[in-house]
Amino acid sequence: WACWQQLQEWLFLNEIIPAMEFKKILIATDHSANAIRAAKTGFALAHQLRAKLALVYVVDESREVVNADLGITPEQSGTVLLNEAETTLEQLIKMYNGIEEIFRFTPEGSPEKEILKIAREWNADLIVTGPYQRSGLSRLLSGSITEYIIKHTEIPVLVAPAAAIHH
Repeated sequence: WACWQQLQEWLFLNEIIPAMEFKKILIATDHSANAIRAAKTGFALAHQLRAKLALVYVVDESREVVNADLGITPEQSGTVLLNEAETTLEQLIKMYNGIEEIFRFTPEGSPEKEILKIAREWNADLIVTGPYQRSGLSRLLSGSITEYIIKHTEIPVLVAPAAAIHH
């Protein structure tokens, strides 16, 4: 962090980039290893900057599973996904807490669109995310969630690197 702070100070003093204050940080998360790593980064940054913090976990409507043969209704599937979201947010807060107030959002919908909507409505100064990936055909047709967020917002986005894979 010391090198980063020195670089920031030099860039600001030399007016290469304007001074930015990150007072409201939005962490976009889910239950993946990449999202947990991004959350850790976001919490550390919020602590260091004494910023307000919000977590958003989008209940992805495309993950809802309906199976009439097993008696699984859309409502039941949505409830399971919402419980997963709330449990994940609780675990993150327990792991990395220390901030007075943490806002939580668990909207249902398309992750990339809901993350941007929450960021705008909450007036976030920074979005922290991991390298979220779609899979298969949806990735081919529309790219990653992270790419979409970066391309469709004026809010700065910090993308934490993917979790390392150990062989």
